[in-house]
Amino acid sequence: MRNPLAVENHSDLRFDVLAGLTAAAVVLPKAMAYATVAGLPVAVGLYTAFIPMAIYALLGSSQVLSVSSTTTLAILAGTELGLAVPDGDPAQLVTATATLTALIGALLLLARLLRFGFVANFISAPVLTGFKAGIGLVIVLDQLPKLIGVHIQKQGFFLDLLSLAQHLPETSMVTLAVAAATLFVLIGIERLWPHSPAPLVAVGGGVAAAWFLALPALGVATVGHIPQGLPSLTLPDFALVEQLLPGALGIALMSFTETIAAGRAFARPEDPPVDANRELVATGAANLAGALFGAMPAGGGTSQTAVVYATGGRSQKASLVSAAVALATLLLLAPLLGLLPYATLAAIVIVYSVGLIQPAEFLAIRRVRLMELRWAIAAAIGVLFFGTLNGIVAAIIISLIGLSSQTAHPRVSIIGRKRGADVLRPLSPEHPDDETFPGLLILRPEGRLFFANAEQVAADIRALVTKHQPRVIALDLSRVPDLEYSALQMLAQGDQRASELGATLWLVGLNPGVLEVVQRSGLADRLGRERMLFNARAAIARYQALPSTVREATAADQRAPQNGARGRTTG
Repeated sequence: MRNPLAVENHSDLRFDVLAGLTAAAVVLPKAMAYATVAGLPVAVGLYTAFIPMAIYALLGSSQVLSVSSTTTLAILAGTELGLAVPDGDPAQLVTATATLTALIGALLLLARLLRFGFVANFISAPVLTGFKAGIGLVIVLDQLPKLIGVHIQKQGFFLDLLSLAQHLPETSMVTLAVAAATLFVLIGIERLWPHSPAPLVAVGGGVAAAWFLALPALGVATVGHIPQGLPSLTLPDFALVEQLLPGALGIALMSFTETIAAGRAFARPEDPPVDANRELVATGAANLAGALFGAMPAGGGTSQTAVVYATGGRSQKASLVSAAVALATLLLLAPLLGLLPYATLAAIVIVYSVGLIQPAEFLAIRRVRLMELRWAIAAAIGVLFFGTLNGIVAAIIISLIGLSSQTAHPRVSIIGRKRGADVLRPLSPEHPDDETFPGLLILRPEGRLFFANAEQVAADIRALVTKHQPRVIALDLSRVPDLEYSALQMLAQGDQRASELGATLWLVGLNPGVLEVVQRSGLADRLGRERMLFNARAAIARYQALPSTVREATAADQRAPQNGARGRTTG
């Protein structure tokens, strides 16, 4: 009798092998193309698709994530390496690349020791959308000169754009024809057969055209010599650490962010959850090992992971198959790949980088909130004006400003009751018939109260108290998960100020952590059990049970002319 489990495992292996072969056909040409984006030999791309991919497959928590070079990491690494080796000396570039990649690996492992997995969420989704759009524009402009066979001096996005326009008359028509044919093949196959090995077809076509049509003799630039065999051992240069460290921090953050995003995006319901701290170990070790064999910075790639997912990959065996194909390519096909035109690689980069620019995401953000759209646009502009590495810093700063603006201005709502129902909710123009209670003002702040927003919340409460002149202020803290010392002082001062105005402060709906803080401070003893209530409904019941003389005096206050704008109330 056949073992069902063995049959299932054999089926999974078949799917993994097929997914790994298909992914390799997509990943390897793109890895070579991304190496050119970073200003490195195409062999470096093959090294990155071999060592880091295999290491991650052994250590990572995602079942299908494919780890090698990505468009974002390539442009970031290229910027940093260009600063470290301005003359482009090949030997120095090899050493600088090993040092940069090793630094990134070490930083990721250090982040795991410090339990910094939460940093993956440090860049907000709208800001990341803008940052990637800016990166996409930079990459496309960076590749356009190779597409038309001209060379420009890199000086920044807008100056490069102007320089490209000035060099257009020098366009090599043969190079442009090669690029156009590659674009036609890539776009056509991707539309007819999504997640297909279109880059492999394009690379094969480019090599064949260079061979049969003698394209190098016609002025078409090709890759040239690719070392055949295993990558040699490369040691980092510790003298470069201080210079490369700031850039390595930004690239490490982006590598981890992309890895987590891709891993979570393609996790199946039955898969184990992606562990952020384990991903730090896996990507850190992948980069550290890759650095010793000449690899460029690596991270999880969305497009290549989509291929593994779409072709039925079930486990990291698929990535091991892809890594084995990369090794076979280095051992057997390196001389043939030397005929590959740079225009073909540029076309591959452009086709798979344009996807970073997502106008639909900008429109979706705008539909939700205009403020987040401004953050996204600011992040994109920051990349174009200040460069890619500084763009990361700008993106983080914009995210922090956005977070600060939200936490520094928490909403304080007046709570009313739906007429005829036991439903409490914030008063709003959409519910004009909700009832309130003469002399009782229920206020509900939302979010953590701490030093950055305590004074703002106090000012909002004072304004509402001045406007409505209540006898009892019921502060509903059920939406406050934490209370910092500065906010605690605000409550104590608020109680004193309310007393001076002839009003009484009640605290309502305290969460366990907030209650503990209030009790330890002594404020609970000062208020007494009568002024600390379980929830807003209990506050309403307690207020309605007060002596009628208090409520009648309050009703008279509510009929005063200065309070006539308060709106409809009921007793």
